[in-house]
Amino acid sequence: MNDKKVYIIGAGISGLVAAYELEAVGYRPVILEASSSIGGRLKTDVKDGYLLDRGFQIFLTGYREAKKYLNYDTLNLKYFDGDMVILRTDGTIHVTDPLKNPAGIISMAFSKVGNIKDKIKLLQMVTSVLSKSDEEIFSQPDLTTEEFFLAKGFSPEIIFNFLNPLYRGIFLEEKLTTSSNMFEFVFKMFNKGKAAVPELGMQEIPNQLYSRLKQTELRLNTKVINIEGKKITIENEDAIDADEIICACKPDYLGDELKNKFINYHDGKYNQVTNIYYAIQRSFIAQPIIGLVPGENFLINNLHFPTDISAAYSTTGKALLSVSIVNDVSTINDLEETIADELQQLSGVDSRYFEHIHTYKIKKALPKIVSPTYDFIPTQVQLDKHIYLAGDHLVNASLNGAMISGRRAAEAIILNDSVGKPEYLGPISTSGMEVQS
Repeated sequence: MNDKKVYIIGAGISGLVAAYELEAVGYRPVILEASSSIGGRLKTDVKDGYLLDRGFQIFLTGYREAKKYLNYDTLNLKYFDGDMVILRTDGTIHVTDPLKNPAGIISMAFSKVGNIKDKIKLLQMVTSVLSKSDEEIFSQPDLTTEEFFLAKGFSPEIIFNFLNPLYRGIFLEEKLTTSSNMFEFVFKMFNKGKAAVPELGMQEIPNQLYSRLKQTELRLNTKVINIEGKKITIENEDAIDADEIICACKPDYLGDELKNKFINYHDGKYNQVTNIYYAIQRSFIAQPIIGLVPGENFLINNLHFPTDISAAYSTTGKALLSVSIVNDVSTINDLEETIADELQQLSGVDSRYFEHIHTYKIKKALPKIVSPTYDFIPTQVQLDKHIYLAGDHLVNASLNGAMISGRRAAEAIILNDSVGKPEYLGPISTSGMEVQS
């Protein structure tokens, strides 16, 4: 057992993974979490008989790191179909993935989502990304995602109807400025595995990670307001002396000198999303798929019925609808009524039947990262002599990125402390990184 006092600030995914890795070699870390629950951005609330994930959250089973830390069977994953539906006022367009649903290959060939060349290009892109390792994808020269679509020669129709609304909803941005390498990584994950949610909501992912911790102390409602040297100052409590500190959240509590160092890792910019939940008598999609809303005439970007994926999201007998908006709606009055009117136009269901349950306005929904990477060496997360960083803002904005960063922060402490077997440690140079597909 290692008696060093290691404190992890933040009980999100990266903090929980860091604690797990430290426990594995004998540490007994303490997690300090400012809020009343674990999970960071990955949270599920219970309200009026419904499970409400905070924001449009899906789990991609192809993540390599997730396979190390999560038991998919006990999460009881419920899966989206590979299909999607484009909702327009002049009718719907069904998009079928012929690789996952061969029976739909003919309907997809004649679908109005784009021309036949577009569909061939999509299939070629699937083959291309599946042939590359994750590391290779992130080491390529990159464009913005919008520039990438144009460079690939996709038609305006498929960009407008399908690619733009889908990836605007994933990257949470009005203009697709996210790196094309990040796009290729996400595109690969969609095609390598499946999109899913745990039966009881996305909160089950951090809950499962926490359940695996046996020697970690968790302190909720514990807000860190300053770090100076190895001293942690907590709001309304005595200061704590630490041996090592992992900052597994946005480090607003750092002094000016360390904040300036942190800017080299991330500039503090985030994409936002507004997520509105409604209840309705029954789903107007009635399939476990994502609905996309193209164009600028609607605030809605994408929607889905969580109850079409997992019936456990509602105990009321009604269907639960999740709507995502990536535009800035801060100046719009009566937003929920406006969105209900849009839903009426798209579905034909009278707006009065959409019962508003809750609205989330999430300002820091996803970190903006100009040049994402897949991985890094442990020594790169050391901000100061005893302070280490973790969080997906260091690598790429994903659950996989959060897990990698937590593991690397723990490995940096272990490396510096010379604890554990040498082969346990991650690679110490990028040239020595293991390449996997």
